[in-house]
Order: sequence, then structure tokens, then C-alpha cells
Amino acid sequence: MKIPYARQKISNEDINQVKKILSSDFLTQGPTVSKFEKKIKSLCGASNAVAVNSATSALHIACLALDLGPKDWLWTSANSFVSSANSALFCGANVDFVDIDPITYNMSVSSLSKKLLKAKKQRKLPKILMPVHFAGQSCDMSEIYKLSKKYKFKIIEDASHALGASYKKAKVGSCKYSDITVFSFHAVKIITTGEGGAATTNSAKLANKMMLLRSHGVTRDPQLMDQKPDGEWYYQQILLGFNYRITDFQAALGISQIKKLSEFIKNRNKIFNFYNKALKNTKWVLPKITKDNYSANHLYVIRLPHQFIKKRKKVFEFLRKKGIIVNVLYIPIYKQPYYKNLKGISKNLLNCENYYNSSISIPMYVGLSQKNQIKVIKVLKEVMNKCIENNLN
Repeated sequence: MKIPYARQKISNEDINQVKKILSSDFLTQGPTVSKFEKKIKSLCGASNAVAVNSATSALHIACLALDLGPKDWLWTSANSFVSSANSALFCGANVDFVDIDPITYNMSVSSLSKKLLKAKKQRKLPKILMPVHFAGQSCDMSEIYKLSKKYKFKIIEDASHALGASYKKAKVGSCKYSDITVFSFHAVKIITTGEGGAATTNSAKLANKMMLLRSHGVTRDPQLMDQKPDGEWYYQQILLGFNYRITDFQAALGISQIKKLSEFIKNRNKIFNFYNKALKNTKWVLPKITKDNYSANHLYVIRLPHQFIKKRKKVFEFLRKKGIIVNVLYIPIYKQPYYKNLKGISKNLLNCENYYNSSISIPMYVGLSQKNQIKVIKVLKEVMNKCIENNLN
């Protein structure tokens, strides 16, 4: 039996809630979406939430809401999926990358500080910074926020991995240290709506703009129109928007999943702690959570020590042959062929390179049994011993 690196957990209650919507009058953008948004903003402690069909869509409209455009710069982490950077390119803006911290694998504050100082001299400061909360652990947002005040940039938190996480006792998504926070509800994330995402913000202006952008830029609000409505049927397109709407049946699944979020996070932390304890005395480099964080533990990433980095591919293949479906997350974005051809992009970031060359994501998901965890640990110890004995073929 194979053990996947990630999977969703869907209950009969989840299924029943979706069935109710499928039997109702609303399948697309209806009242359940609004209920879902209320649940999200209540959970995060934010004033507003805007639900959309993916986190990618949420990142895109978040950038547009902050008026990112041609000649502007957005900086993000290279240790992320391509959506983080793509959202800037969708707006016709420029993108660049900040190196990561070698311990947390999040955006490095020291690297950011140095890069900002240099950019100020070159008059190429970013309009938006997009820190990515890798594996469910928040970046050092209070320090990043201080830099935003000094250098006058806006902040979008890419918290696709971090729903339910906390930083300095504030929920990720409260936007205490940012303008907008974005979450993902993809099937393997903390909760799921199949595909889906959301943006939280404490600005009504930003929320209203994102709501317009997710639905073609069309409004039925007479106060936003440039003339009196012709009748009750009347609408106007006032922005160039998109069809980024989430459905009511997806929202119903999301509401049902949110009820179990606390249980999900506790389970992930239990798995995280079990792995850490069992692998403590091995040569594997284990993930660390800083004292300011309560992580959602979306991923559990281990790293090979430096002397065994060249064996990573063989280790990966060995684990998969043994039924442990590991993964590598992420390939630095600047390594992608499309990004190689873009000008002005930082490449060969030292900590990103070291992380990518040595990392492996092992199974981490709600419902992963202790029996299967023990199997994973056994195989990890076996392959490490083979590395040490130089006996990995």
C-alpha cells in the first residue's frame, strides 16, 4: 500500500452539505458564498473576506486592488509555487525574488533588508511585497511590516499553506501586518473546496474592488453607476474584471470543513511532533517552528545533510519504490524556463539553492495513521543508513 505525501479528508457531513446545495435554487454565486466569507473573516479576525475560485485568482485580484501595473515591481519568495510570481506578471508588472531563511525556508528578513537598501539606491523599490508562509509557518511579519513603513511598499501575504496558523498570537489572515492575505482551498491544503481561494483584508475599499474584479467588474449598485438605472434588470461594467467566482456548493463544502479546522490543525501538529521525536537522532535535517509561530503544518519537509545532497535523486526513488510517495516542494521559480528569459530577476539565491537541492517532502495529512507514520520513519532510517554506508544503488 502506497502512502501519499498529501490528501484531502472528506466526511459524510461534508458530502451531505454539498448535496443540500445541489438540491437548492442556487448552484453558483449565491447566499452560501456570503456565509462562507463570514466564516473566513470570523476565523481570521479580519473585517472582510472575498472568496474566489482559486488562490491564484485571489493573488491576481489582490495585486490589482493595490493598483499593481506596468513598471511596478513585486517581490516574493522563490521558494513557492509559480502562482505567487505569476500574479505580478498578470498585471503587466515586474517580479523579483528574495532569498529564504535557511532555518524556516520563509523569506529572509536580512536578505530583504539588504535588497531594499540596494533597490532604494537604484530607485527600483517594490510596490508590493508578497511573503509566502511556507509549509504553514508564518514569515516574520512584524519585521517585514516595519520595513514596509520605512520603504513604503504594500504587503500581500501568500498564506496558501497557513489557514488556521497564528503568528505572535494573532491569526494568520487578520492582516495585522499586511494589506491583504490570501488562502488556498485546493484539495491538498488545510481545508478544501476542491479548487478555491479567498482574500482577507481590513480595508472595505480593497474588499469592494476585489469583489468587483472577481465578477467581470460588473455592479448592480446604483451608487457605483454613472447614470440612473434603466430598471431593476440594469447593471454596469465599471472595471475590467474576470470570472473568478466560487460556487455555492464549493462554499458549502468549505463551511463544513471550517468546522473541523481546529481538529485538523491539532492532528497535523501531532503528526509533526511524532516525526520530530522519532527522527531526532538521525542525520536527517528536520523542520523547525519558531517560538512566535503556531504552524498549520501543511508540509513536513526533511533535508539531506550536505555530504549526501548528491544522493537526493536516489533517495527519492528509493522512498517511492518502498511505497512512500514523497515530493519536492518547491523548485525555485527562477529556474522555470519562462522566468529564465525575464530580465532583472535574481537567480542562484544561495539559501534557495541549498534548500532545493537537499529537500524532500514526506507524507503529512489529516488522517495519516501512526502505523503509516512508523512505516515512513522506518524507511527514512533505512535509506539514511544506506547513504552513510555508501550502499544506495
